[in-house]
Amino acid sequence: MKGNDLAPHETESVLLKKFGETLTRGALMWYSLLPEHSIDSFEMLANSFNKAHVGARKVQARKSDIFRIAQGESKLLREFVTRFQKERMFLPAVTDEWAAEALTKGLNPRSSVTSRKLKESLLEFQATTWMDVHNWYES
Repeated sequence: MKGNDLAPHETESVLLKKFGETLTRGALMWYSLLPEHSIDSFEMLANSFNKAHVGARKVQARKSDIFRIAQGESKLLREFVTRFQKERMFLPAVTDEWAAEALTKGLNPRSSVTSRKLKESLLEFQATTWMDVHNWYES
């Protein structure tokens, strides 16, 4: 901001605009969920951000916490996947393999059976397709 020769009222609007551009992951999610027209000043934004994130840092999340996210018996699969993705953003980065395993383990029994059947049919389709291609090349 230094050296830009901005008037005080211009500085405030630039700070508000640039703040959102600096956020990633959970902080960006928090920012995007702020109600429209709920922030009147940069000071208000900074205070709101601190309240939301400084307290959260006291309880340091661990990578293994991704395995605690569960679907719940009555929840739809789509709702669970959406919540899983949102909660994953607040955790330390984990590999896609861990995320896939945690998502699978978090499914309720009904979704777990459906997921297993889908996986089996995809593997069967892949094997059938591969055999068709292989046989075509052999002939």
